[in-house]
Amino acid sequence: MAQQNIYDNDRFFESFKGLRADEINFNDLIETPILLGMMPDLKGKRVLDVGCGMGQHAKQYSDMGALSVLGTDISEKMLGFARENNSADNIEYMRLPFEDLEKLVGQFDVVTSSLAFDYAEDFCDVLKKINALMVPGGKLVFSTSHPISTAYDGVYDRYTRTEEGKRLYANLHNYNIEGLRKFRWCVDDYEVYHRRFSTLINNIVSAGFIIEECQESNLPEETIEKYPDKFGGLYHHPDFIFFRCGKHPA
Repeated sequence: MAQQNIYDNDRFFESFKGLRADEINFNDLIETPILLGMMPDLKGKRVLDVGCGMGQHAKQYSDMGALSVLGTDISEKMLGFARENNSADNIEYMRLPFEDLEKLVGQFDVVTSSLAFDYAEDFCDVLKKINALMVPGGKLVFSTSHPISTAYDGVYDRYTRTEEGKRLYANLHNYNIEGLRKFRWCVDDYEVYHRRFSTLINNIVSAGFIIEECQESNLPEETIEKYPDKFGGLYHHPDFIFFRCGKHPA
């Protein structure tokens, strides 16, 4: 499988770091509260954070009482930031692409991932590797970009707009054509993989998981109205989708 490591691109990394430093950002206002709200009780649990990025979530899991947290990522720049800014005695960071998860030794009670599976060419294979690392009855909680969002291919505007530029509705183009998408985000030719909603569901089930909860991203209307340029698209489509899954008991 192809491995993508855009986060070690200097220009992309600095642009992304700037986005995360903004107090009003999608991750902190939308993604993080939903993801953490779907977590099981982490006290005394062994947690694996796949695609841990800058380590913000790993530190949160440590603060939530996890026994241990292992954060894996392909990007040395992201791991370097994590070690410098989001360390704790019970957190370990390791460079490991999720395509190579079978190299890990040990079992985990909870596996989590935040917006990393967008870069997985073979999502089902990654899920199967995760399943093999989990104890019976363990939990997998993850976020990924919503299929309506990943359908975007950069050919047309994401939205149909008024003459004044106000969003009228989201354009859904080539939704049924799955696979690699390239468009501009921080750099030219940013790449993610588009999967239909049914493919996400079927991959999760095929990998041996039971879906316990699913949520789509949203914000209170007053927040969207306060920051219409940044969050106005949420009136028309969710950016992220979230799953909590259980591994079948032994």
